[in-house]
Amino acid sequence: MSSTIVDQRRRGFALTEYATCLSGIVWREALRFLHQRERFVSALVRPLVWLFIFAAGFRQVLGISIIPPYETYILYEVYIAPGLMAMIQLFNGMQSSLSMVYDREMGNMRTLLVSPLPRWYLLFCKLVAGTAVSLLQVYAFLLIAWFWDITPPPIGYLTVLPALILSGLMLGALGMLNSSGIKQLENFAGVMNFVIFPMFFASSALYPLWRVQEGSPWLYYVCEANPFTHAVELIRFALYGKINWISLAVVAGCTTIFMIGAILAYDPARGFSRRGPAGGET
Repeated sequence: MSSTIVDQRRRGFALTEYATCLSGIVWREALRFLHQRERFVSALVRPLVWLFIFAAGFRQVLGISIIPPYETYILYEVYIAPGLMAMIQLFNGMQSSLSMVYDREMGNMRTLLVSPLPRWYLLFCKLVAGTAVSLLQVYAFLLIAWFWDITPPPIGYLTVLPALILSGLMLGALGMLNSSGIKQLENFAGVMNFVIFPMFFASSALYPLWRVQEGSPWLYYVCEANPFTHAVELIRFALYGKINWISLAVVAGCTTIFMIGAILAYDPARGFSRRGPAGGET
């Protein structure tokens, strides 16, 4: 490390330098997203299949009672909309972790992490960039859902934004933490499927937890302990201008834990300092 970088770290960095780093990483992710149009389409295909096909089939089987935050009976597709929004963020978080594994194998990640800025801040910028991309995908889904008569209160489109940001940060941090343990791109699919599908199906995204409890009490407790369940409920309540305080606390706590874990996993003493330029072990 040159003396200039050492001196710079000792003096600290100006806010403009932090802002420049953040805007650069966000812009890079935005350009990558725009150049990968199939990624945008695939992100919408999954929830739309559930909304247009599965919801029509399950509507009569899984009737929904009046449960908070709803004040009347609702259609099944209205119930699963928040879960599908969270699913978009879940898959986007995993896609972001895939890009980190790819960048590590290609050597791009080492170029980023040798920046004189703090390593934790670089990872945080990467996380913010991934969350920003997921917000675009979620609001595109809400636009399509609006034509399907899934219309929360108009204020809900604004009140849900903080919940989407927090849940996006949590799921992105989880993906970042997972990416730290994946050494080869070929291993990504198996590891991610092991994470995505249990989190999604063992949650309140597709069915209320009181129905799960009726069928299997032990599965109910698994769903209650699932951070994705609380991300879904946080979004569900926020769409109707309400706050689920328990879900807020769980999502905020898990975001902090996952982010700290990712920062420690990418620490030079245990992370990239022992890997070669292409991401292999040295």
